[in-house]
Amino acid sequence: MNFYELSVTAATGEEISMKDYEGKVVLIVNTATGCGFTPHYKDIEAMFEKYHDKGFEVIDVPCNQFAGQTPGTDEEIHEFCQLKYKTQFPQMKKSDVNGETAIPLFKYLKEQKGFEGFGKGPAALAMSAMLKKIDKDYKNNPEIKWNFTKFVVDRSGNVVARFEPTVKMDTVDAFIEGLVND
Repeated sequence: MNFYELSVTAATGEEISMKDYEGKVVLIVNTATGCGFTPHYKDIEAMFEKYHDKGFEVIDVPCNQFAGQTPGTDEEIHEFCQLKYKTQFPQMKKSDVNGETAIPLFKYLKEQKGFEGFGKGPAALAMSAMLKKIDKDYKNNPEIKWNFTKFVVDRSGNVVARFEPTVKMDTVDAFIEGLVND
């Protein structure tokens, strides 16, 4: 199995093949509309505008598995993103990213890039403390820990990075910039 053999369902119900993204740099992110990390949408949209002409795409997969922070319908999520953050990239169908019902795309991404920690700083400490209460073994499994976990796929279809929501968006931007300018 490789990245280009997978697909994801768009909010419109259409199946989107990852083969459509061949030769592009792709950021895949599980999102939420009511999370403390929701302002990441602003930075993701800025990256999309800055790098789209250089072959950069975003796959936005809304997910309600983390504290119920994405309660709306696919249409409501899309409207929220467009009105609040003026997103131009499409939102996919709201989907699960963990457990038995996780979509194949996220199962694959987690197999390729496991959890490597939250880094340092107040947000990292807060996430670690919260997750210890939910899953004492959270450090030792590849599951998505929270909203706005980001995976980066290079132009050859390799999953080359996983960024937890606590990673500063300028770090993500610099990584993307390096790939699109390669």
